[in-house]
Amino acid sequence: MRYAVIIEKGKRYYEAYVPDLPECGLVGTSVEEVKTLVQASITNHLQGLKNEGDTIPQPKSMCDYVEVG
Repeated sequence: MRYAVIIEKGKRYYEAYVPDLPECGLVGTSVEEVKTLVQASITNHLQGLKNEGDTIPQPKSMCDYVEVG
């Protein structure tokens, strides 16, 4: 599965969250670190849902860039 991940640069850290999995949010010191951490977080979260017998949410969110000016 492929989930959209939003990465935002804060004052000191990069923050990442997954719109389709609100429980998956974290911070890292670099884009590379936050990508690695969020991938592990998604994998662990989905495994936890599976272990509990819960439904795995299908990816719905999309992201794209729009140029202006």
